[in-house]
Amino acid sequence: MSKILGIGVDVVDVQRMKDVLEKQGKVFLDKVFSDMEVTYCKTRKKPYIHFGARFAAKEAVAKAMRTGWSGAFHWRDIEVVNDQSGAPHILLSRDVAKALDQCRVHLSLSHTDNTVVAFVVLESKK
Repeated sequence: MSKILGIGVDVVDVQRMKDVLEKQGKVFLDKVFSDMEVTYCKTRKKPYIHFGARFAAKEAVAKAMRTGWSGAFHWRDIEVVNDQSGAPHILLSRDVAKALDQCRVHLSLSHTDNTVVAFVVLESKK
C-alpha cells in the first residue's frame, strides 16, 4: 500500500523571474535549468512563465523532500518535461534520484500571465 511521503508547493511571480533572468542571465540558467529546459522555455511564446513554472516545480520538490537546498538537493537534478499531451512530469537524476528512488513524484502546474504555482506530491512506490 502506497502512502504520501511529502508535499510541496511554490508560487513564482513571473515578473520577478523575468528580472532575475535579465539580471543574472546565463549564470542563473546554468545553475538551475537543464539544457533541455532552457531550449523548451526559449521556444515558448511567453518564456518567463515557463521558466517560472520549472523553477516553482523544483522548489516544490525541495519542500516535499524536507531537505531544503542542502543535502541531496541540486537544482539540475530535477528536470520538468512535458509529455505529448503537454502534461508536465518530473525527471530525476543523480543525488535527488537516489534520495527519491522509492518515490513516485506527482506534479501539477498552473499559471496566469503574472503568477505560476507548482504542487508536488511524493508517494511511496510500495
